[in-house]
Amino acid sequence: VLKLFKLLHRTRQEVFKNDTKALEAARQKINEEFRNNQDETSEEKINELLKIASDVEVILRTSVIQAVHTDSDKIVLIPRKDLLQDNTPYIEKPTKK
Repeated sequence: VLKLFKLLHRTRQEVFKNDTKALEAARQKINEEFRNNQDETSEEKINELLKIASDVEVILRTSVIQAVHTDSDKIVLIPRKDLLQDNTPYIEKPTKK
């Protein structure tokens, strides 16, 4: 549980780098969720909560992207290396293997 808690906070720091509002909001939400469930004794429920927390970490790491307003009508996206993937070229008629 502690390992996952720390992983969520590390991911939060990486995903929301330089965004103090988002960093604080994510910190409070992570701490609140773990605090609300700290007295849970059912092994089944604990495993379910750990699975949810693990899924949240993956979603944060792979799906959230930062954007910065540079002008009234422009936004600059700041992708992380985790989000960058090789682009597979489109093939009109794929060949069967």
